[in-house]
Amino acid sequence: MKLLKLPVLMILMSALLLTSCRTEESEVINPNNEETLEANSVVAGLMQRVSLSDGSLDNIIDSANCFTVNLPVTVIVNGIEVTVNTEADYELIEDILDESDDDTDTVEIVFPITVTLSDYTEVTLNSIEEFLALALTCPDEGETDPDIECLDFVYPITATIFNPVTEELETVVIENDEQLYEFLELIEEGDVVNIEFPISIVLADGTTVVIEDLEQLEDVIEEAEDACDEDDDYDYDDDDCEDCTTDDLVDLITGCSPWFVDKLEIDDADLEDSYDGYLFTFTESGEILVENDTDEFIGSWGSTGSGEAITVEIDIPELPDFNANWILHEIDDAPGEFEIDLRLGDDRLRFESDCEGSGGGDPDPEAEALAAVLTDGAWFVTNYFDDVDETNLFCEYTFEFGADGTAVAVAGDETVEGEWDIINDDTGLDLFLDFGEAFPFDEILDDWEVIEFDENVIRLRDISGGDGTEDLLTFGREATTCD
Repeated sequence: MKLLKLPVLMILMSALLLTSCRTEESEVINPNNEETLEANSVVAGLMQRVSLSDGSLDNIIDSANCFTVNLPVTVIVNGIEVTVNTEADYELIEDILDESDDDTDTVEIVFPITVTLSDYTEVTLNSIEEFLALALTCPDEGETDPDIECLDFVYPITATIFNPVTEELETVVIENDEQLYEFLELIEEGDVVNIEFPISIVLADGTTVVIEDLEQLEDVIEEAEDACDEDDDYDYDDDDCEDCTTDDLVDLITGCSPWFVDKLEIDDADLEDSYDGYLFTFTESGEILVENDTDEFIGSWGSTGSGEAITVEIDIPELPDFNANWILHEIDDAPGEFEIDLRLGDDRLRFESDCEGSGGGDPDPEAEALAAVLTDGAWFVTNYFDDVDETNLFCEYTFEFGADGTAVAVAGDETVEGEWDIINDDTGLDLFLDFGEAFPFDEILDDWEVIEFDENVIRLRDISGGDGTEDLLTFGREATTCD
């Protein structure tokens, strides 16, 4: 009897193991419907559309939304040969196209090339005729196309596939869009496909959404499908400011000086030649100082918004051509090529600067020396001459200048806040002072030419643009006695 115990025990254990395995198998074959991805289902089709290759990425080269040109590729842009090795080199093409607004832009592709279609198939094109024949199969700019670009999957994504015919269970780790597209393409009718949730997706505005099941995934993709501009047009520079911030603008426009007008087009009329020789200085406190050989103009500026919706308000009462709520189109801070491009409909305003002034480019030793002296301790107006001696207007005030461009003038219980800036342009070193427009500080609201300075004295002058008279302003370390 004892000899029979082992076989009986083995039979019982085998039966138990078989029952356990069949239970697990049943769980794989009949999973939760919320986690089972079926071939040709709505959600599978949406996922595949999200994973399609976006052919609009290189429209500056091919003006075709359904394929991309494989890199490297050589193109001839307005007669200049350019080898594009990476996506960053698309900017080289844009820079050449932007050099002039009055020429006819051309981009010629040097064949043969290889292109990748939206389903990741690669095709070799040997001539412009073959290229045009393929490009004609693409949806035109602005037309509806299959790919969904308003959201992206966060990888990796893990999935399992059970084939009921072969009874094989496979686990797949998906690392990118191409692998996801191929994975979905290979699902057959009858396959039991499970996605391991949660997964994450990123919307066009940068928001991350955690997805718990296929039903939620389908809802989110359908809601996001048309929720953004997929940029499928051929206007290569209409997204130049998608990452711009008002801080970027303030840092550049106030850090470089002076600026000059490179382009001003209003109602199809080119006006930039009318402002040849006009120099613009922008301050962090929102003032604009405009100078030419004979005149000075003072205005204001400000910016609000973000990305491609930054509004730049300019108000210079005596120069109405500039006054508008412009839209910031592009900021270019490449060394030697500082540009701020503003647009409003078809009107354009573009400022350029070599960034030799305070805060931009290489530090200016003379400007730094003046700033160091100015911000070191208290100053007093020891001379102010405007046709007559008017020093007494300021003899009670003590002036202090902060390193951040702020200033105060104090007399007893009265404190007047102000701003200052140092400008170094072709005419020499200037000190801009602004303590507001209330008397007597409106008298010194100006851009003053620096005659000389040391640690004990700063001598300034301003030549009136009206009658050519010379105003003098001197700061010293010792207060004067009021009469």
